[in-house]
Amino acid sequence: MLRLLYVTDTHIRGTTPRSRTDDFVDALRKKLNEVVDIAEREKVDAVLHGGDLFDRPDLSPAVVRDFARLLRRLKVPIYVVAGNHDVFGHNPDTVDRTMLGLLDAFGTVRLIRPGEKILLEGVGLTVQLTGQPFHYDLDKREPMLDYSVHNELGADYCVHMVHGMVVDRPLPPGVPCTMADSLWSKDVDVLLTGHYHAGFPVKHRKGRYIVNPGALSRINNHPSEMKRHPQVAILDFDKEISVRLIRIQCAAPGDSVLDRSYLEKAAYREEKMNAFVQVLRDDREFRALNIREVVEEIAGLEKVEDEVKHEALRRIALVQEEMGWKGGENE
Repeated sequence: MLRLLYVTDTHIRGTTPRSRTDDFVDALRKKLNEVVDIAEREKVDAVLHGGDLFDRPDLSPAVVRDFARLLRRLKVPIYVVAGNHDVFGHNPDTVDRTMLGLLDAFGTVRLIRPGEKILLEGVGLTVQLTGQPFHYDLDKREPMLDYSVHNELGADYCVHMVHGMVVDRPLPPGVPCTMADSLWSKDVDVLLTGHYHAGFPVKHRKGRYIVNPGALSRINNHPSEMKRHPQVAILDFDKEISVRLIRIQCAAPGDSVLDRSYLEKAAYREEKMNAFVQVLRDDREFRALNIREVVEEIAGLEKVEDEVKHEALRRIALVQEEMGWKGGENE
């Protein structure tokens, strides 16, 4: 038997997001301590983290040190894939220059890199563990390039972690995402995803699972976050697989820690912005693009090769790193 604990999107940071009314850092510290307690109580063999361990790649060393001490309470390995907030400019190649890369170098966590295969050994069985970090083309190219792997180690089971936008229902047009029900594959017994903070009910088909328990942190006040309660997943591997979700007891109800007034103001601003954008779109004079989308748009129009596009994005990441990383609170 082998038992794993899965948690994702902790978004460790040293300040309280403007959407929160409580002390976010203290609340997160308590939740992570409870995760450690659950891992000990459940006697798990390892902890898996689905990405966005940190809220930014160049977080203050003092904050990193504080939470690293907490993570070191775990007496089992912590395997993690890099999320979009863990790297500069959404470029996974920058991970070694980030705080996540630093924790990997110090052995606090074990970073899973693309193509790497780790063999986990339980009592009488083995599990192949792989991971796919966030990258430019995730949820834009052929999904099975990122969400499917082969069981090359001859393990009894295969677990694959991806920091991708896997959803159980369609998102608005223009938001890159992949429907969960399109990702069943013959070799992956358990697909673990993150990035999509809302999560979704555990999916099960013919002994295989797709799992996203939702983000441990609630850093925006979207209506869905008001209702959602943070949780982790426990995965048991024996003669068959079983998955349980465990609620984080110390997490306060969303409507008691998320600022409704800010939500109402944001909704009003977004309504006005959408109306403004629609007018411009009707005139065919505007298209809302962020800098990555600008590069990809130009590349598509000019038929630029992928390696040229990726080099442009790499250079943007370097500039962002030099100037101080700028990112949204939640993606």
